[in-house]
Amino acid sequence: MAVLPGREAAGHSAVPSADSSHFGGWLQGSSFSPLPSPDGREAVLGIQPWWGWTLPRGQGGRKPVRRAGRKLESTGRAGFVFLRKWASPCRAGAAEKIPLPLPFSLPPPNPVFLSLCSLWMMGTTASTAQQTVSASAFESVHGIGTMEDQRSLSIHSFQTLGLHNSKAKSIITNKVAPVVITYNCREEFQIHDDLLKANYTVGRISEATLEHYLVQGKYFMVRDVYSKLDVLNTTGSCGAPNFRQAKGGYAVFGMGQPSLNGFKLVLQKLQREGHKECVFFCVREEPVLFLRVESDFVPYTPRGKENLHENLHSLRKGLRVEDLELTIRKEIHDFAQLSEGVYYVYNDIERFRDEPHTVRVQGEEDIHVTEEVYRRPIFLLPTYRYHRLPLPVDGAPLEEQFDAFICFLRESPGLLLRDPSCPPPALLFSCQTGVGRTNLGMALGTLILYHHRGAAPKPDPLHPPKTPPRARFRVIQSFIEMVPKGQQMVEEVDSVIASCSEMHDMKEAVYESKKKLEGIGEDYQIQGNSTKDYFLQRTLQSLERYFYLIAFNYYLHEQYPLGFALSFSRWMCRHPELYRLQASMNSSELTITGDLITKGTRVLVVDERFCPDVLSTVKEMSVANFRRVPKMPIYGTAQPSSKALGSVLRYLTDAKRKHSHILWVSLREEVVLEGNEQIYTLREPGSLDQLIPVPVSTPEQLEKLESTLKGDLLKSQKWLEVYLEAEKQMKMFKSCLTTQEIFNQHKSTCQGLTYRRIPIPDFCAPKEQDFDRLLEAMKTALAEDSRTAFVFNCASGRGRTTTAMVIAVLTLWHFNGIPEMSEEEIVSVPDAKYTKGEFEVVMKVVQLLPDGHRMKKEVDMALDTVSETMTPMHYHLREIIICTYRQGRSGKDEQERRLLRLRSLQYLERYIYLILFNAYLHLEKKDSWQRPFSLWMCEVAAVAGVYELLDGLGFPELEQLEDEEPLQRLRGRWRAQSGAGWPSRGNLV
Repeated sequence: MAVLPGREAAGHSAVPSADSSHFGGWLQGSSFSPLPSPDGREAVLGIQPWWGWTLPRGQGGRKPVRRAGRKLESTGRAGFVFLRKWASPCRAGAAEKIPLPLPFSLPPPNPVFLSLCSLWMMGTTASTAQQTVSASAFESVHGIGTMEDQRSLSIHSFQTLGLHNSKAKSIITNKVAPVVITYNCREEFQIHDDLLKANYTVGRISEATLEHYLVQGKYFMVRDVYSKLDVLNTTGSCGAPNFRQAKGGYAVFGMGQPSLNGFKLVLQKLQREGHKECVFFCVREEPVLFLRVESDFVPYTPRGKENLHENLHSLRKGLRVEDLELTIRKEIHDFAQLSEGVYYVYNDIERFRDEPHTVRVQGEEDIHVTEEVYRRPIFLLPTYRYHRLPLPVDGAPLEEQFDAFICFLRESPGLLLRDPSCPPPALLFSCQTGVGRTNLGMALGTLILYHHRGAAPKPDPLHPPKTPPRARFRVIQSFIEMVPKGQQMVEEVDSVIASCSEMHDMKEAVYESKKKLEGIGEDYQIQGNSTKDYFLQRTLQSLERYFYLIAFNYYLHEQYPLGFALSFSRWMCRHPELYRLQASMNSSELTITGDLITKGTRVLVVDERFCPDVLSTVKEMSVANFRRVPKMPIYGTAQPSSKALGSVLRYLTDAKRKHSHILWVSLREEVVLEGNEQIYTLREPGSLDQLIPVPVSTPEQLEKLESTLKGDLLKSQKWLEVYLEAEKQMKMFKSCLTTQEIFNQHKSTCQGLTYRRIPIPDFCAPKEQDFDRLLEAMKTALAEDSRTAFVFNCASGRGRTTTAMVIAVLTLWHFNGIPEMSEEEIVSVPDAKYTKGEFEVVMKVVQLLPDGHRMKKEVDMALDTVSETMTPMHYHLREIIICTYRQGRSGKDEQERRLLRLRSLQYLERYIYLILFNAYLHLEKKDSWQRPFSLWMCEVAAVAGVYELLDGLGFPELEQLEDEEPLQRLRGRWRAQSGAGWPSRGNLV
């Protein structure tokens, strides 16, 4: 870098004293428009983004420093200012260095002048917080193209920031970061652009209110609690709104959000009542900040303009709410420094009287975060403990949240040891109002103390139940029937809920939502959303919360005596049947009637419309996609009509094949009816290509529903809208048959025909009980005739049919002998490793299983054998995994990508289940498979950790996800494949 002649040698700084109005050095311009220099010459003052300079304090200058990763050349002195001389327009960046005489006088300080100069002030900044201007300002900065754009840039940034602080007089914006310089050039601070979420954005509630800075670029700070929320009127007497204790003598307390002084009163109250130890849980997931108001610190929360009554929730996974609170505190402090030491908040969002209010913020000590308010009492009360346990506003907590709760409780010996001399601590829970999440926390805490005490809470004779006993939901009744002592566990939870119901009854909330759902006659839209869907989701969320409380009590029954040897999440993986129950909570499809069809709410669609005959077998066999596994009596086909069924049975029993016994298995889980000799299924008018599964626990439930719908249709004798292969018609059914009746018609002509309905889900792995039913049906048939033919059908003869055929192949191999495996072929295709099914999670399962590599190879051989006869379908149960995954990565929109993502995970899980089933056939063969596959999975595979692998299903070798998505978990994936998302057409039972 060039320096001024004679100045450096003399030991002088290249820049004079900061008190002087003279600046020396070299001027190098960027492509700014001409600005008259003090001596009248046409010049442009500016600086290129990577140069910086500082003013000396005292004697000598300081070295230019590195900013934003750009290298600065150091001279041991201050940086320099350069001048570009303009005679004619020239390209940007072409600079001519011209020495100017010292001293070089600048005009009186002027903010526009300083802005256009774009002078960098380096060194110690007035504020080192990383903040940004609004995104629009940065778009302007990074889109610099002309001299006019650059000339107006700093002024625009100045106006955008709206810095009305008297000290900040100039904003200099360039590609690195905007810099604020004061009038006397003594102070500067830089606003970095690496955290765009901390926007310096201004906004207002309405045109009538004041404009001010918004936290996180879009939120207003609203007073957290107002007097109307304190229903129990306990703020004055206890220190917090809605402060209360659980009935039954349990040391479990709940409250709304207190201020700092109010929280001190709460702790004093607990001490006076003799509670020597206290564990406090803040169950809020949204950020809360406490601002100094007179002699107290009052809670405020950030809220969006569109709904000032709603807190932030469902924060991005991995973002700690404590870190967000610290970020917001820094923002409020910095905003206050730009606004004469005040920040604007809202106390009355009902009438907006005198809003916004100002709070004075002199320093960060005027703002407390939740951690400071709740953790500091530990130093004064050594037996006090604080934990933040964010709980969801709606629905049940995640398994990790249960784990955190148990982990916190294990730190208190008084909760684990049933020692009368060591009483359990008081458990205190708090959310905003002290109602929803607080009630959930109180119920969890009361269950813990119930197991510590060893006695159920007794009914309070002074407060009898508000409502008479109600019929249990189907999912709860299924739990009672499935789990030993299930009835007792449910009654214990009901009693605990009642003891915590002073403000809110969680069980009653389920029935109230259900009543509102059933009270809606014709569905209607509110803000584009279905009202029925809204109340259905509310009901299911309340039911899910109730169900998980019961599951948690089940966990305590097993794990409390063991000192919580297993976490809740691991324990749930040992009880996958609970995930199956939770996934089938919405049983409304079981209650639909024929009115849905006669009124046009649901329509009948002929199978052929979406099930093309890819294998061209209709002409010969009268049914689509009929095929046979080579050298084995295993067949697959699409859904046959009564007429087509006769053709297939004649084919199987002719002189060439001579099958005297035939087991025909229908795998369809949707309603199927034959009308006027054509096969129809019920579908939604807006989703004709989507089958609607019915969540049944037994095949008989599905057959009963089909009989009900058949009777309704024949009774109505109305013209119905039906969809044929290529057109829509109006038809009246003169005849209508269920699938059971179709097969019953042919038993007289085919004495050896046995029909079974074993519904399995489409696209997915069969459930554990589905494997049981398929294996038992085959064992029974083979015991009667070892040459029995097995025929499987679904709608198209593709996915579910192929899965069942592979299961049948593996089963017959174990009866008749497994063929020798040929040498592994070298596959030279893209993604050959994954085409062969060698995914990371698959290989982990293989490593777990005895002789796991052989188990996988036998399944691969069965898959290849079945796929030989269906090549035109381009459908291979193993190869479709990677194909679907690749399609999902390039989906046209988020909805399609999510669906294909789900499909790829379901296909992967289905492949793993086939390997597990083959291992079961090997390991249990010595006992003739007396133990069902479902029981083996719980007693053997679950203990080995198989479900823990399935609970984190994914493709880690192909992607790096920042956050684990719900579809990777058993809970989210199994619920998604159970038909969740369909409009509610029946009644929730």
